[in-house]
Amino acid sequence: MKKTVRIAVVGIGYWGKNLVRNFASLGSLAVICDLDEKNLAPIKKKYPGIKTTNSFLDILSDNSVDAVVISTPAEMHYQMARDTLLADKHVFVEKPLALNVDQGRELLELSNDRKRIIMVGHLLHYHPAVVKLKELVKEGELGKIEYIYSNRLNLGKIRREENILWSFAPHDISVILGLTGEMPENASSLGGNYLHEKIADVTLSHLSFPSGIKAHIFVSWLHPYKEQRLVIVGDRKMALFNDLNSKDKLIVYPHVIEWKDHLPTANKKEGEIIPLDQVEPLKEECQHFMECIVNNRQPWTDGIEGLKVLIVLQACQESLEKNGKVISVSKLADLRKEKENIYYVDNTSMVDEGCIIGRGTSIWHFSHIIKGSVIGNDCSIGQNVMIGPDVRIGNKVKIQNNVSVYHGVTLEDGVFCGPSMVFTNVYNPRSYIPRKDEIKPTMVKEGATLGANSTIMCGYTIGRFAFVAAGSVVLDDIPDFALVAGNPAMIKGWFCRCGVRLHFENGMATCDSCGLKYKKEKNKVIIIS
Repeated sequence: MKKTVRIAVVGIGYWGKNLVRNFASLGSLAVICDLDEKNLAPIKKKYPGIKTTNSFLDILSDNSVDAVVISTPAEMHYQMARDTLLADKHVFVEKPLALNVDQGRELLELSNDRKRIIMVGHLLHYHPAVVKLKELVKEGELGKIEYIYSNRLNLGKIRREENILWSFAPHDISVILGLTGEMPENASSLGGNYLHEKIADVTLSHLSFPSGIKAHIFVSWLHPYKEQRLVIVGDRKMALFNDLNSKDKLIVYPHVIEWKDHLPTANKKEGEIIPLDQVEPLKEECQHFMECIVNNRQPWTDGIEGLKVLIVLQACQESLEKNGKVISVSKLADLRKEKENIYYVDNTSMVDEGCIIGRGTSIWHFSHIIKGSVIGNDCSIGQNVMIGPDVRIGNKVKIQNNVSVYHGVTLEDGVFCGPSMVFTNVYNPRSYIPRKDEIKPTMVKEGATLGANSTIMCGYTIGRFAFVAAGSVVLDDIPDFALVAGNPAMIKGWFCRCGVRLHFENGMATCDSCGLKYKKEKNKVIIIS
């Protein structure tokens, strides 16, 4: 590993700009990427010597980039992190790691297989106040921890990709798990949906730990003022971390409860202000990521830590959907561990009688598998997906949110369907005229990727390991390994089966990542070794 780590930052919204600033100050920023060219214009002026691009694929195929920092909307984290690991690059993902436990577990397994570091942006672990709190707890300064509560409240930063629980609570869950040193046994969560009927704006979550510790997490983006407060109550002392204080962020109170005349009486004492190093937590976090790459060691907030947070989040989400029902966190984790022996169907989804679901497949929220459909092993079916009737899907297929796979469509092994991409099965539909006997078959062959919001017109074949770019409209057959984009989709290049762009010279190419060799004659590419 080179001592100078070359970093690419993907996504330069509100938080991405801060990541760009810090990695630039550390001398490791190599590439800045954003899908919106308008966002790149001011960045180019501010960092004139840094390469910019609106193509994530360019970063994945750039051998000079050692690691990718992902600061995009949460729904994109899993796929981008997965693609980065498959390109054999280290990855830093802003919270949350993914939007369900299975995705998180897959990323963790992939990072182990590829021997690449995955780090989650749980920023508070790098805050000097939290570092000091961990020391105080470990040294027994607070005594036995009895309960912890956190408030993360604000007016604004309202999101539509995820609810307030997934947007605000990961930081607090992560810190609480770090302070307790254990996973909760049970979780429950109640919330309120005020701006959108299906998206919680306010949640209050409760965690119960095996040691007897209780924790409460209150998050809201509908609050009259901003508050970021964490309180730890021990049987010797109590600690307050108030991140909004310009100084005196950490105070320890040696309050004690004394019994007088058989009555508990609070004996209040003056708080002790704990001195802290004056450092920027984000810069510490960025520096830590680079040091872990250079020294080949696991980050404080590695993939395992990120997966634990996901398990707790998912338990709270399930409780939220069941009006506060207590959910066993340990059973939830065990279910995911045993997924190789069963398949999982969320209780909001429906699988008709007569369907066959393979071992290890997960079917997430609000999806419907219609009669006669067959789904292979180890597939991931996202939210709001409709499949069938009589559809055949191979093994290890991933279908992201809001996709309908109609009768006549066949997906072979390893196909990836991006969010909101569209299949059709009739060429000239009319509401007045039934055309079920005019369905035109569509075949998507092994390993092909269909990008977000792409449209596949019926009657065509997508070749093996082809790549259809986001938003493209396919009106013809696509050859094996082809990269197509546009409306209508046209061939723009060629991809290796591992997902790295190929560069042909005199009809020959060698993959820069995996070393496979290819031969191209006109619009036909084959693997030769």
